[in-house]
Amino acid sequence: MGAGGRSLESQAGAKIEGGGAIRRAPKSKPPFTLGQLKQAIPPHSKGLSWLVCMYGIPLIIVNGFLVTITYLQHTHPALPHYDSSEWEWLKGALATMDRDYGVLNKVFHNITDTHVAHHLFSTMPHYHAMEATKAIKPILGEYYQFDGMPFYKALWREAKECLYVEPDEDSHEKGVFWYKNRF
Repeated sequence: MGAGGRSLESQAGAKIEGGGAIRRAPKSKPPFTLGQLKQAIPPHSKGLSWLVCMYGIPLIIVNGFLVTITYLQHTHPALPHYDSSEWEWLKGALATMDRDYGVLNKVFHNITDTHVAHHLFSTMPHYHAMEATKAIKPILGEYYQFDGMPFYKALWREAKECLYVEPDEDSHEKGVFWYKNRF
């Protein structure tokens, strides 16, 4: 028996199903070298500079946006932070900020201006986020947080004003922390 359960006679050139014949690979030395084969194949590698331009720079840009957006969604002088004595799921989910990124809202599938809804309904598809945000705003009232300041100005303000968190001295709730900027 040969390969695939066929008899050796069928491998030697006899007809097989479908009308074709099995052709054996040649045993002689090929008339070409491996180097000639490599030269015939178009080069796929363009070097380190191509790799950096095509992968490295876009990766840095995308990660820069992700870090900036996440930072701004969770950092604002009006957002509280909680320790374990005060934290509960709903309070934590509402401790986020919707922001307007202009045309970038659509580029980022509205996660920038519908982030509160995302925290409340994290399994909701992004294409329902605008509708959900409009529906929950009246219900949340003062618990809904939105900052309309342009994101580049907000980034500067948050970097200056939100350096660390500290408990509010005037509050009876000892597990609630607010951003401070002076040591």
